[in-house]
Amino acid sequence: MDMTTFIWAFLVGGAICVIGQLLLDVLKLTPAHAMCVLVVAGAILGGFGIYDQLVELAGAGASVPISSFGNSLLKGALEEIEVHGLIGVITGIFSMTSAGISAAIIFSFIGALIFKPRN
Repeated sequence: MDMTTFIWAFLVGGAICVIGQLLLDVLKLTPAHAMCVLVVAGAILGGFGIYDQLVELAGAGASVPISSFGNSLLKGALEEIEVHGLIGVITGIFSMTSAGISAAIIFSFIGALIFKPRN
């Protein structure tokens, strides 16, 4: 792994973060709306095969941001729809993303046990 890999990861990951920040600051979207825009953008770019090229180029710079979640949802749905037909859309999105969804639920639960909620 050479230094250009780190530079591309920084540039691509940084560009995704800048887009997210612009959605919040310029368009005045709520964080939830900005997150949805990034997830849908990742799915659209994945549908055109562009997001996989970004992951190949930038590694974690493209695979860590939330837009990668949209790409994973689409990939899982497309893979399963070939095997199981229309029901594969539902099962596919969970087969590719179940580890991330499970981790979010488990760590949120642990956080809720440890920290005192506000009123």
